[in-house]
Amino acid sequence: MKKNVILIAAAVCMAAALTACGGSGTKTETTAKATEKAGAESSATETKTGESTTGGKLIMVTNAEFPPYEFHEKNEIVGIDAEIAKAIADKLGMEIEIQDMAFDSLIPAVQTGKADFTAAGMTINEDRKKNVDFTDTYAKAAQVIIVKEGSDIVEPDNLEGKKIGVQTGTTGDIYAADIKDGEINRYNKGMDAVMALTQDKIDAVVIDREPAKVFVKNNAGLKILDKAFTEEEYAIAVKKGNTELLEKLNGAIKDLKDSGDLQKIVDKYITAE
Repeated sequence: MKKNVILIAAAVCMAAALTACGGSGTKTETTAKATEKAGAESSATETKTGESTTGGKLIMVTNAEFPPYEFHEKNEIVGIDAEIAKAIADKLGMEIEIQDMAFDSLIPAVQTGKADFTAAGMTINEDRKKNVDFTDTYAKAAQVIIVKEGSDIVEPDNLEGKKIGVQTGTTGDIYAADIKDGEINRYNKGMDAVMALTQDKIDAVVIDREPAKVFVKNNAGLKILDKAFTEEEYAIAVKKGNTELLEKLNGAIKDLKDSGDLQKIVDKYITAE
């Protein structure tokens, strides 16, 4: 009887051991699957991150009232800045979406993350550098003065005490504010300022040289003074601290300069005099 009890106890222990082994095996299998799943998720995350640095979409904001740098043609925003942005996106393997808005809304759009960058014939200056970071320059520019034929304004010093039209938020707006006793009239579009000049509402317009050429060409009786109001350079602006995007844009700009493609884009819109 005692022997039978011992045998029964042994059988129970063996069954328990087998169950324990089975349980352990199931746990090991589950752990292996979890590890495999985690590895797959990690791999997927790495792939997604990789794609974000080499693909995807860049959103550029501009003010498409600034020929030849940006303007509307057949329901599309075209011009020097638009083509440079597309060329940069191609080099980065990304798509580009260009949005049009008021000039003084461009930097806030970049600051708040609504846009990745702005290219809008934007001059580098100390005030703007406080709010955004700039790429290397891609074009030289100048602020010039448009007047009517026969005007007594023949050089920048003659702007003292005059009514001057500017586009809101531009460097022309910023620099014109320093004109002694000048009455600054601000307009949302450069063309609006030019129209005010043709209607004798103002005495002169301070604006970038290249759009000034277009406006004068299309409006009889206007001219550009020989002496520039200021000399400056254009660059692309990104959110302050976004060094990753800044470095990529600078790399693409350098490639476009070195290959001569950037100059080809400029030459397409601006004919050497």
